[in-house]
Amino acid sequence: MEFDWNNTPFELGASLTQREVEESFEDPFAIKLLPDSARFSVQARFFNLGMAAGGDGIFSVYRTNGKQIRVIHARGFQPEERFFYQRKMDQTLA
Repeated sequence: MEFDWNNTPFELGASLTQREVEESFEDPFAIKLLPDSARFSVQARFFNLGMAAGGDGIFSVYRTNGKQIRVIHARGFQPEERFFYQRKMDQTLA
């Protein structure tokens, strides 16, 4: 999977690095969602909830052309996202 980090529309800041965001996509338990909101239907945007190797949960909004991933926004998990991720992971492992 290749990432397009040219002219990112957001700043990663000190709390997240490009590598951590990429690792969250490589997480075998990552959850990828296609939102059903009309707001996102013009340009297909997807959500990714995954863990970086260091254990930090990362929520990302991205688009893809099938070859490259363009991350539009990334941030750490909110408590309800962490709960959702954990519940899905537990269901997968059960």
